[in-house]
Amino acid sequence: MPLKKRLLAESNLYLILDAAVNDPAELPRIARTAGCAGAAPLQLRYKGGEGRDVLRLSREILAGMNPRTPFIVNDRADICHAVGAAGVHLGQEDLPLPEARRLLGDKYVIGASCQTIAQVRRAVAEGADYIGFGSVFKTLTKPDRSPMDLTLLEQVVRETPVPVYAIGGITAENIDKLLAVGVTHFAVCRAICRAEDVTRAVTEFKGIINPMMKVEHA
Repeated sequence: MPLKKRLLAESNLYLILDAAVNDPAELPRIARTAGCAGAAPLQLRYKGGEGRDVLRLSREILAGMNPRTPFIVNDRADICHAVGAAGVHLGQEDLPLPEARRLLGDKYVIGASCQTIAQVRRAVAEGADYIGFGSVFKTLTKPDRSPMDLTLLEQVVRETPVPVYAIGGITAENIDKLLAVGVTHFAVCRAICRAEDVTRAVTEFKGIINPMMKVEHA
């Protein structure tokens, strides 16, 4: 397995750096702090940002990160390629996955946001390296979405041959509900990026996830 894909597969706390949640100027510091504490991969989400601004911020974030930590750019395959990111994350309305693969080639990671099992199956068939599935809980990022039936999430995790990151409203207080249905990969935004102590927030998540996962796979 290529190094970037292996690092992604082994990373279980995916941090979303959202320019709508934090001031963009804060994101390089948060990325550096969270990455040092063990969050990986890290994704920049800059909805509505001008291309030059997304490019500049991506470079600033990458400059302060451990080069072994996968960095993902949301939506923009062109910027992913320009900055040498690990990959791109695509929503259902973004560039089709096969087109992104033609542009980027096999060495880049491509993730896909999905809300149904049909979307997951299509994304996997088209070569997605991982799935972001949700929103699993109520979230301010997607306020129009209702919380997910976790039996559906359990089915997706069980059936899908690539990592499935549960996403949406995940906190240290509710993550046990996801662990209970077999989730091993988690995507988090506000619970870390808006925390007073980012290092402590990441450490708390990792402390909950890793011991329980070791028991699960013992």
